[in-house]
Amino acid sequence: MTVIRPAVADDLRAVRLLLVATWHDTYDRLFGSEKVTAITDAWHSLSALARGLDRRGHLFLVAETDGAIVGTISATDRGGGLLWVDRLYVSPALQRCGLGRALLDAALTRAPQASEVRLEVERGNAGGLAFYAYCGFSPAGDETTCGGVGQAIVLKCAVSSFGPRV
Repeated sequence: MTVIRPAVADDLRAVRLLLVATWHDTYDRLFGSEKVTAITDAWHSLSALARGLDRRGHLFLVAETDGAIVGTISATDRGGGLLWVDRLYVSPALQRCGLGRALLDAALTRAPQASEVRLEVERGNAGGLAFYAYCGFSPAGDETTCGGVGQAIVLKCAVSSFGPRV
């Protein structure tokens, strides 16, 4: 059974390992292993992850199955009903099993003020783009440089059209 709950300091090493594995699985073909290692060392260091634990207006959740962290979502309330998903990752072995959707649902349940969700997805991340389209996201018309690494598409979804919560 999978439980989705707020992350705690003791989860950070496992979250980091999950992020490193997922990033290499998703982005090595786009950026190369060395670049992905450099990115995960900077963006997903223990200190960087720790900053998300108690930040006001920020959700940091983990999905845990049999004592193992298998997914995570971080989202920030940007005001005006906008919830920005900063990070949503599921263990490569468990993708396409409903866990990503469950993490999104859990974040929305904990952010009842949200009327719209936005996030960015690397243009070359076909699996991520397909997942978000399945969940009802569409292009917001904005593109970013995805932290200076690649080209990302900003996606949006009205919470009212997100569909029933799982």
